[in-house]
Amino acid sequence: MDAAREAVEPKAAAVVSGPTRHQAVVFALMVGAFVVAPFVVYPVFLMKALCFALFACAFNLLIGYGGLLSFGHAAYLGSAGYVTAHAAKVWGWPPELAILAGVAGAAALGLVIGALAIRRQGIYFAMITLALAQMLYFFCLQAPFTGGEDGIQSVPRGLLFGLVDLRNTLTMYFTVLAIFLAGFLLIYRTIHSPFGQVLKAIRENEPRALSLGYGADQYKLIAFVLSAALSGLAGGTKAIVFQLASLTDVHWTMSGEVVLMTLLGGLGTVFGPVVGAFIVVTLENYLAQLGAWVTVVQGVIFVVCVLTFRRGVVGELGNLLRKSL
Repeated sequence: MDAAREAVEPKAAAVVSGPTRHQAVVFALMVGAFVVAPFVVYPVFLMKALCFALFACAFNLLIGYGGLLSFGHAAYLGSAGYVTAHAAKVWGWPPELAILAGVAGAAALGLVIGALAIRRQGIYFAMITLALAQMLYFFCLQAPFTGGEDGIQSVPRGLLFGLVDLRNTLTMYFTVLAIFLAGFLLIYRTIHSPFGQVLKAIRENEPRALSLGYGADQYKLIAFVLSAALSGLAGGTKAIVFQLASLTDVHWTMSGEVVLMTLLGGLGTVFGPVVGAFIVVTLENYLAQLGAWVTVVQGVIFVVCVLTFRRGVVGELGNLLRKSL
């Protein structure tokens, strides 16, 4: 039994080992680029991309390492945005508490939906998440506190910890960057922990993991709630940045976009969702003048990338790097 268990959960020294040299270098370059970026690129665009990058990383934790395809992940992004906006505007909470309230709301919602969805697998799991997310969408459309189609507007950014004025664009940017990096590092630590290794084993061969005594449903539910909470962190931050919570973030098309970001960047890679999010947000920004054709162009680009970059952009680059070494 001990020998078999090691096949699922490697020795602790190997599991909790730190980042590889290449990953450390890439992470340092990424941080350096993000620090310099607001002095070169429009900061509001960068903040939007960072929020979606965190959202994509949270989704990648679930599908890339847990093997769970959720078609309703916009529910956590959008619900956290509404809770954060309502707490900041109506209740007068400071931004840090408002965002934490959004994270807590998304985690609670993830617990309820996850507990129902993990009872099924494959396409049935995906359809359950989509159906429940659409129920939430219609609730947000009808609920009085959400503002309906108008959403919650003019959300105050306020003072972070009572000291830092988030009305300053650069201050807001570096706050968003700090939140993104904290979420990114938490995800990285999770996937390289013993929990992450067991989660991967369940993804690869759930019956075998069950036979070794691992509670697959418990691991999947924890991953689901963690992914929902981090998606909520992205949604709450986005609501503060744009001072708006709207139906767009809870609509099923947003769930489709995060799938596109993850697959485009590289499913199951650490940096892939970040790259994919920036590609999608950039395309939407520069192709906005095309109107409804943006979706068509995105679809064509997605098909081309899937056919030519089967592992995603980062996955293909990593494969080329391994071959060259």
